[in-house]
Amino acid sequence: MKLQDRQYQNFIKEIKSKIQTSQIKAAIKVNEELLRLYWELAQMIVLKQKESSWGDNLIEQVSNDLKREFPNMKGFSATNIKYMRNWYLFWNLENRPQLVDEIFKIPWGHNREIVTKIKDRQEALYYVQQTIHNGWSRAVLIHQIESNLYKRDGKAITNFDVNLPQAQSDLAKATLKDPYSFDFLTLAAKHSEKELESALIEQMRSFLLELGNGFAFVGRQYRLNIGGDEFFVDLLFYHIKLKCYVVVELKTVKFKPEFTGQLNFYVSAIDGELKDSSDNPTIGILICKSKNNTVVEYALKNIENPIGVSEYQLVTQLPKELKSSLPSIEEIEDELKGFI
Repeated sequence: MKLQDRQYQNFIKEIKSKIQTSQIKAAIKVNEELLRLYWELAQMIVLKQKESSWGDNLIEQVSNDLKREFPNMKGFSATNIKYMRNWYLFWNLENRPQLVDEIFKIPWGHNREIVTKIKDRQEALYYVQQTIHNGWSRAVLIHQIESNLYKRDGKAITNFDVNLPQAQSDLAKATLKDPYSFDFLTLAAKHSEKELESALIEQMRSFLLELGNGFAFVGRQYRLNIGGDEFFVDLLFYHIKLKCYVVVELKTVKFKPEFTGQLNFYVSAIDGELKDSSDNPTIGILICKSKNNTVVEYALKNIENPIGVSEYQLVTQLPKELKSSLPSIEEIEDELKGFI
């Protein structure tokens, strides 16, 4: 007899959830055990190289012997064993077991990318912890390293300290970056706010990745009716961890003090029109082409709503005439089909 009622479906769903949780825990355990093996193997090689004069010949020989003894196991190439040794030497954390445990929580490929691309241990640890916290894939991790997230994270100028409780202020400040890297956009050197906004909407997935964990998109040119007058917010988000609305205003010119007045009004309006009693105060983020930090600090000094100001940068820019002449992906594929 096949059961189809809701109670049985919920029962099956509960079983599936337990199985999936178990699978995830098993995968994490396997990863940790593999990394502990790599760590101990690297430690043995480093100690043996110190005691003897074998040098890198030891790694080549160990690689050949391990591949012969364990033909079904991957990871014993000479190149990978050198990565293990460099990884072990980079951290050199024999007396700090807690940090070693953190390193073991991310996959080997992530570990390898971090120690290959980063020289500073504190910066490397930042990327380890962010990977654990946000569940980054290796591709996302590489992108964050290449966009220099460590030096941009939490660097925006804000008035959060005086306008938010400390716990929320600290979290909000950590949420902002300066500058924001819009290297996923292709825009002419001179572009309008509408063009920037449209490009960000088209690349919303990349934009959300750059904004950081917790942002949920609410709307573009979000309409506010205030006493019969209409106003439009460039971009409106809700931050799940901060539990508040976030107003994002875009300016393609250098920061001007009057920009904060406009953003301050939008933040107040969202608080009055949308904010629920369970929501925290709305936050405003102004992202502009450039800024004078001292001018920004004075502009924010007497503003009572929490506002942060950051710059944005475009890594890739194309002249409009060149951009319009580039073939589309479809056109390239048609050309290749014709050639074949």
